[in-house]
Amino acid sequence: MMRLWLKSVFGAHSGRLVGAAVGLALPVALLASLGTFVVASSESMARRAVASLPVDWQVLLVPGADPAPVMEAIGKAARYEGLQSAGYADTEGFSATTGGTTQATGPGKVLGLEADYRRIFPGQTELIQGSWDGVLTASQTAANLHIAPGDTVTIQRIGKGPVDVKIAGVVALPNADSMFQAIGVSKNLAPQAPPDNVLLMPMPQWQTIFGPQSSARPDTVRTEIHVRFDRSILPPDPSAAFIQAQRTANNFEARVAGGAALTDNLAARLDAVRADALYARVLFLFLGIPGVVLALLVTLAVASSGSERRRREQALLRLRGASRPQVLRLAAIEAIAIGGLGVTIGLVLAVMITLSWWRLEDLRLAAPWLIFVGAIGLCFGIAASLVPAWIDATSTSISAARAEVDRQTSPLWQRLYADFAIVAVGAIVFWTVARSGYEIVLAPEGVAQTSVHYEAFLAPLCLWIGAGLLWLRLSRWSLGRGQNVVAALLAPLSAALSPTIAASLSRQQRRMARGVALVALAFAFATATAIFNNTYNAQSRVDAELTNGADVTLTGTTSHPAGELLSGLEAIPGVVAAEPMMHRFAYVGADLQDMFGINPATIGKLTTISNAYFANHDAAKSLALLARTPDGVFVSQETVDDFRLQPGDRLNLRLQSASDHQYHVVPFKFIGIVREFPTAPKDSFLVANANYIAKQTGTDASEVVLLRTSGDTDSLAATARKLTASQGSTKVTTLGETQALISSSLTAIDLRGLTALELAFSVLMIAGVTGLVLALGLAERRRSFTVLSALGATRRQLGAFLWGEGLLIVFGGAIMGIVVGFAIAFALVTVLAGVFDPPPETLSVPWLYVTVALITALVCGSIAIAGTLALLTKPDLEALRGG
Repeated sequence: MMRLWLKSVFGAHSGRLVGAAVGLALPVALLASLGTFVVASSESMARRAVASLPVDWQVLLVPGADPAPVMEAIGKAARYEGLQSAGYADTEGFSATTGGTTQATGPGKVLGLEADYRRIFPGQTELIQGSWDGVLTASQTAANLHIAPGDTVTIQRIGKGPVDVKIAGVVALPNADSMFQAIGVSKNLAPQAPPDNVLLMPMPQWQTIFGPQSSARPDTVRTEIHVRFDRSILPPDPSAAFIQAQRTANNFEARVAGGAALTDNLAARLDAVRADALYARVLFLFLGIPGVVLALLVTLAVASSGSERRRREQALLRLRGASRPQVLRLAAIEAIAIGGLGVTIGLVLAVMITLSWWRLEDLRLAAPWLIFVGAIGLCFGIAASLVPAWIDATSTSISAARAEVDRQTSPLWQRLYADFAIVAVGAIVFWTVARSGYEIVLAPEGVAQTSVHYEAFLAPLCLWIGAGLLWLRLSRWSLGRGQNVVAALLAPLSAALSPTIAASLSRQQRRMARGVALVALAFAFATATAIFNNTYNAQSRVDAELTNGADVTLTGTTSHPAGELLSGLEAIPGVVAAEPMMHRFAYVGADLQDMFGINPATIGKLTTISNAYFANHDAAKSLALLARTPDGVFVSQETVDDFRLQPGDRLNLRLQSASDHQYHVVPFKFIGIVREFPTAPKDSFLVANANYIAKQTGTDASEVVLLRTSGDTDSLAATARKLTASQGSTKVTTLGETQALISSSLTAIDLRGLTALELAFSVLMIAGVTGLVLALGLAERRRSFTVLSALGATRRQLGAFLWGEGLLIVFGGAIMGIVVGFAIAFALVTVLAGVFDPPPETLSVPWLYVTVALITALVCGSIAIAGTLALLTKPDLEALRGG
């Protein structure tokens, strides 16, 4: 009996076994791949975050402390790659005389750096103009003093006389916030911004200049030790790496016993990555779980499609003397074969995806998850086939086992209207979340912080569940009370047979409703995923434009503005438009802020000006208002809150005049709030009319030029760099470079691989539902169609039954699924608004993908129907005997 059963399973029914195994492989592969995406994302985020961190530790020596024991303690606590001392000295200010005028600044700082500092800590300083050899000035200080390489700056020391130094170069300080952070001071008392005025000089020169000041005023001079560790010893998991970094810092602090204060930049960055890793889990829950559930439902549908065959075969075995334990053992063989084959295929696919798409460097990191998914998949695959077999085998009688009764009673949830209640709960939760403006992923001041309130998941979850139940209700209603409507829809295919076909489908309304619901769920998942991912990818370009400004952006300085090259830039082939833009600095009270001067009538031709940039959510209206108000100014929300401004208020700003290079008061009219603007920083900035700024400051120099191209941005950028070679202070950046940087940062996980995976699985599941499930269901009813054929039904009449049933499932499910998919995508984009910067104004619909999905469903359904119809033309005496 065992041999005959195995021959039947692996021979006559091998197609069903493979189909069920493939159905199981889909959820296993998808769930395993999504899990490894979380693992790979966390590992890559930690690796990138650590790689971009220039200084791991900043150790502040207490006054009078010997640095040798502190350095020895650092070496004992951890293995490091580089260690350098850095001197910090406070000054009363700087002054310089250029062009016959003298400029002076407020308090500043002078750093003393060792010769190897730049090599050991790359990225701390970037040369803009001049050379590295000698005293360097920060770019903002150069703008304040209106100086360039070769000019002389007077340093006003504290407690000692002034000292003159010659400037060799102008540099940018990309990590000024961490470089000048307060060490050993409560965060609530630490400065919120780096100093505006900074000079850097070689350590021997710094010691010579500020040694006397240190003796007179030791509180104004300090020494830090900057450390860069060997990052290869860190665990790849962000949480484990954070714990190790924190323990290393504790070990060091115990060794120095108060002889130094420590700021652990490495642990702080890893702690942020731990929070950012939650974002990957959010994407996993929002985008992956519905697909996994759908794949599991497909597996159950495949398993349940053999229920009629199983009941007949078990009844036959019991008639021939097989006991129930024997029947269950035979069923277990089939279940284990399906489960083992499906899990193996799924895990192989997941490993291939992990290595090729996620590019996980060490597969061992994902091994626990793969083993877990494999075990769960095997248990589910066995249970999906064995549990129905056990239920059938434990029937009270053989006649009950052979019964094919499809009771038409409504389930409890339908009588209680649970579907409407669940959808209503989801709508209420969504309305509450959307109204409160809650964002799962926050990015205040440009730093991503993840704050997950899992109750927000109730909205899409309830929409998924409620929609699924509602599909079942509508399908059963349309095949029951709406039978006449179904008959009218089928009339073009079957003519006079349409009432008979509708009546036949009505008697199978439970099975038909499950088929329609599965197809609808597949289309809803595909549509929602495609729209969300397409919107995400579209917004990544908008985000890149916000950061870079345009396709190609040239950024100069006040002394060497990029606008001087405007005519040459406009002549470059491929340049569609070029727009100069001012980037000045203005004092709001004592706060120095970035100020952008634009032409509101033309700025929109070069870059995207989103409605979300302005508080009134109307970019066109805001720019028109600025054009009508020559002295108008848009102010950031932070400044409005700090200074309690009201629309129409007079705002006195101090701008630097071109005539004497001093800051003078210029009146402006506050006309609105700006939240974002191309090339602007994340915190405080101002936007005003370029003509008014030029008139008040005496110069129309534009520090920035935005270029839009119709061709390749890289070639345009290369030509622009050649044009600016003589002006070394001008920096050229492209939209592609910025987008690549954003897409690999913590604030925007790269979704290209995840998108491709989900969309590919969506098409496969649509094909599985409309093709595999439909084919297996029709195959189970082969006996009924064979009887019809024996009674004289023609091929065309049989085709009418098959096509009517198939098209009703495909089109009915597709229409319901696409509609709900749009609703779910809207809910996802709204709830995950923090993912986007700025939030999208509309959904970006990939109509091509939706069309391909619909065509796939029609093709797979047609293949299944045509295959079944071809089989019905062949005599099947076994089907007539009933198995």
